[in-house]
Amino acid sequence: MKGRARAAHHSNETSLALFDEASQAAAGQVIGSYSTSFGMGAKLLPPRMRTHIASIYAMVRIADEIVDTYQGADAGDVLDRFEAEVHRAMAGRFSADVIAHAFGLTARATGIDRTLVDPFFASMRMDLTLDRHDAESYARYIYGSAEVIGEMCLAVFLSTPQGPGEVPEDVRHGARQLGSAYQKINFLRDLGADVDSRGRVYFPGLDVTALTDADVAQIVAECRTELAVARGALAALPTRPRGAVLATVLIYEDLIRRIEATDARRLARTRVSVPRLTKITLAASALRTASKPGVAATVPPADGAEARKPTSTKAPGTGHA
Repeated sequence: MKGRARAAHHSNETSLALFDEASQAAAGQVIGSYSTSFGMGAKLLPPRMRTHIASIYAMVRIADEIVDTYQGADAGDVLDRFEAEVHRAMAGRFSADVIAHAFGLTARATGIDRTLVDPFFASMRMDLTLDRHDAESYARYIYGSAEVIGEMCLAVFLSTPQGPGEVPEDVRHGARQLGSAYQKINFLRDLGADVDSRGRVYFPGLDVTALTDADVAQIVAECRTELAVARGALAALPTRPRGAVLATVLIYEDLIRRIEATDARRLARTRVSVPRLTKITLAASALRTASKPGVAATVPPADGAEARKPTSTKAPGTGHA
């Protein structure tokens, strides 16, 4: 009996399942090490969704680390190899790269395909060659680095244990808008670091050395418009993911208020952030409201410092909407 049990434990099928679990655990370590806002939202999800979201985050984070942190002369080759492993895992083949393997499990379970993954890697490659964007390259970058990530997360939220779920087009649009808003807010938050460490400015035509309150106000207004569209789609989500997404929305809305209340010249030198205790409070608020139909789309941002009104109306730069 013991011999048979031991043989079963070491069967190919069982060992592969163990590798699947280990790969997903590794993805969980990545999100736990790198993310606070996104990670806090993920903790509010049911276990199955939490695992899939961690796998998406980890895949995206590894690619981002290759182009932004490693910055080696062979970064392009490293990114190519990682993308190839991701494609291999998505196709159902074994990958020795545990993050790619974990993402492959998620992609197959939720219906994420290369129409979303390939634009993401295309945007990552842009970071290897571009340090300034025009309107066209900026739009492509936002789509590949942010909008498709919103769609990937949506695929998880609408999936079931049996497989992918149906994704209504208006909800898909809301997910894209949410990803876009988050990315642009991140760009604002990291303006100084991107210029100092990478010589990079994402917003078309924006001169960070001469940043004005009006520049910031224009970008903030665009982000708020996108967040409003995203809020309108929250009601289509199941209760638990609705609460998790609303938690991140409230955190980012708080962040954008803090950004807007910061003098433009200081914003170009300082990374604005939301205190952890505030994030916890906002997440709790999201959980309380998400269970009430329609409330998630209308609950106001948390109280905070009143945003300072801009002193001019100068547009942030050529090509910026």
